[in-house]
Amino acid sequence: MIVVSEVVMHNVVDDVALLVDAGATFGLATVVSTFASAPRSPGSSMIVTGDGRVMGSVSGGCVDGAVLTACQYAQETGESTLEHFGVDDDAAFSVGLSCGGTIDVFVQPISGSNSAALISLITSLRADVPAVIATVVQHVDAGMLGKHVVVSADAVLHCDSVMLEDLVAVDARRALASGQTSVFTYPDQKVLIAPHTQAPRMLVFGANDFAGAVVKQGRQLGYRVSLIDARPAFTTASRFPAAHDVVVEWPHRYLEREISAGRIDSRTVVCIFTHDMKFDVPLLSTALRYHSILYVGAMGSRRTHEDRNRRLRESGVNESDIARLHSPIGLDLGARTPEEVAVSIAAEIIATRYKGSGAPLSAVDTPIHQDMSSRVASLCTM
Repeated sequence: MIVVSEVVMHNVVDDVALLVDAGATFGLATVVSTFASAPRSPGSSMIVTGDGRVMGSVSGGCVDGAVLTACQYAQETGESTLEHFGVDDDAAFSVGLSCGGTIDVFVQPISGSNSAALISLITSLRADVPAVIATVVQHVDAGMLGKHVVVSADAVLHCDSVMLEDLVAVDARRALASGQTSVFTYPDQKVLIAPHTQAPRMLVFGANDFAGAVVKQGRQLGYRVSLIDARPAFTTASRFPAAHDVVVEWPHRYLEREISAGRIDSRTVVCIFTHDMKFDVPLLSTALRYHSILYVGAMGSRRTHEDRNRRLRESGVNESDIARLHSPIGLDLGARTPEEVAVSIAAEIIATRYKGSGAPLSAVDTPIHQDMSSRVASLCTM
């Protein structure tokens, strides 16, 4: 399975791959930009196949019906269009966008004659090579709509227009480094530049039922999930089928190796369920001192938490690093079962990732859908 983070087609990329492999014709709609309460972020996509099947979504459902019609029209005419829905438009209420906000959606027909860019992108992703796809979504020359350039960090993988390549190459590679999907405005045109990077990692230490529930949650959230434990009898793929990797190894040695190999970045989350000080202390000492890790959480009672912190201090971990530890792990939801606890942990990870308060939405007056660009930018500088 191809897994990518918040980027163009991130929610339908596997479906796109299957359709392109089959040489199918389909309509592809992608969110270009949003404002205020629009529910899906730029890059979210929806597919409408020639036989009317729908995959993915560009909204919470409120404009998907209108976009379905636009995709069907695109397939009939072979023309790409940039659709706009907003609270000031009469059309917004007719399609159900009465919650507020605006959304721009680029709709393009995909067939054998113009699928080369997607083929290049998918080939790159299957080879585990990050790539960027740049798409012309607005242009004074209608014939340029839907033109693509696909680049990796060191190569041009596909080019519909040399002039477009020269225009966007620098911004495309910057987007690859930041992981942020954005619309760039150039003379006479707008281009959606969307990076496809490897999925963020979730490292789950400890082979027990709580870890298993968190592995499932992590996979659902789009993480590449590794389950690690030093005990071979408990650490088997059959016990954790949702994990991408199941590794028998001492936890701190595994983490040290992954850090040395450069496979840990600012999106990585670490969840610890080993509940044994001979594992916890060396593992946490490594994780907390490596500041690039976004989230480090450990399970245990408050008594265990205090004892663990004391041992960390004795091992030389300073107070500022100990303060990075989320323990007891998870938000206060009153969770009891492993599945409920996993939800509370996932909620805390999401709140940490996007700097959310974790408070009920009914108790705060901040925007429900906050600006993603500032949040992503802040993550990229961590």
